[in-house]
Amino acid sequence: MRIPLLLWPYRAALTFVVIFAASGDAYAQFDRIAKSQAKDMLRGARAAIKEDYYDPKFRGLDLDATFKIAEEKIEAATSMGQALGVIAQVVLELNDSHTRFYPPSRSVEVDYGWRMQMVGGKCLVTLVDPKSDAAKQGLKVGDEIVQVEGFKPNRADLWKINYYYNTISLRKGLNVKVLAPGATAVKELNLAAKTKTLKARLTLEDLIREIDLSSSSGGVTHRFSRVGATTVWKMPSFVIDPNQVDQIMRNRIKGSANLILDLRNNGGGYVVALERLAGYFVEKDTEIAKLVSRKPMKPQMAKTAGGEAFKGRVIVLIDSGSGSASEIFARFMQLEQRGVVIGEQSAGAVMQSRTIPMQMGADSIIPYGMSVTNADVILADGVSLERLGVLPQMVMTPTPADLAAGHDPVLAAAFQLLDQTVTPEAAGKMFPVVWEDN
Repeated sequence: MRIPLLLWPYRAALTFVVIFAASGDAYAQFDRIAKSQAKDMLRGARAAIKEDYYDPKFRGLDLDATFKIAEEKIEAATSMGQALGVIAQVVLELNDSHTRFYPPSRSVEVDYGWRMQMVGGKCLVTLVDPKSDAAKQGLKVGDEIVQVEGFKPNRADLWKINYYYNTISLRKGLNVKVLAPGATAVKELNLAAKTKTLKARLTLEDLIREIDLSSSSGGVTHRFSRVGATTVWKMPSFVIDPNQVDQIMRNRIKGSANLILDLRNNGGGYVVALERLAGYFVEKDTEIAKLVSRKPMKPQMAKTAGGEAFKGRVIVLIDSGSGSASEIFARFMQLEQRGVVIGEQSAGAVMQSRTIPMQMGADSIIPYGMSVTNADVILADGVSLERLGVLPQMVMTPTPADLAAGHDPVLAAAFQLLDQTVTPEAAGKMFPVVWEDN
């Protein structure tokens, strides 16, 4: 099965992920058979890109030569962890936000217990589990992450750091360098993670869903708050059944004069969910975007909800963690002059991809897979948002002090635009973080 996605697969989260390259697994000894399996996965990745990638010129990359070098590196590798890193890296040579290698899953889960995200020009801690080792060692929300395992996070590369340590080289802990708000001295911390053995190995499709759906609370609950005539919908993901979109619009949003749609840290999801939601904000069927691919593809369309369309004022909140479907929706609302976008420039990770499950082996089946970009997404203004992102009409960035205090000045500003008064402190308390016990 190939699932069409508009997905930012590895958002800035360091929590609730599955170990792939852990020690003590079936690949502990990298013998001739394991090396052959690694080469099979490399060839599978190459074949998927060659067959399905939207650009037949592969963005100028010499695919055959690049993968030949990768095969030589696997031959010289001394562990499966190294080999998986080689495969992941060669796929990343395309520099494409939606083309990823998914290695075979393992039956272990790790929880780093904290999250980081680009806020303005800094990588800041946005969440810390109070029961984590990070909390015990004094890591706090609002702290700046200066380095992770020797790498300096920035807006262009943070997703690569997360991809590597969440998927390819999971660790029992991470070494970080941290700068507290107002401090001048950098602290170095070795933050231990929690690990847990799962009862069963996840399938590839389960795994992809787990990665996408991880959120501040470890789940994907759509949450709502009503203040006067305004409903706030905190939408964590577009991985949602279109029928559920209908239910929310009819049962939660209907009757409100205003809607604040909070898409901050929403990494994207299903095309059909994007199309269904967009249909509630137009009076006629409207093209969202054209798809540029090797083969002709139907455009993404917002089919109007007709008499059920929302007529009130709309504010959309985005930040650097808003990717793909959430970016397309925000820009669509701008282009249709249907809503005001507030917050930070979005991720610039806007392509359409397919998830391609693969497997190898005969007696013992080993599943792995790829997410491969099958189309570039061109909006009505003729622009692709890939690497650009959406620029809000009102640019607002919370400060480290705001994060540390639990204040939300961006949501408060949205209420102000709707002629309502909600303080940043009150806005920050609307959607408290709930950590699941592990």
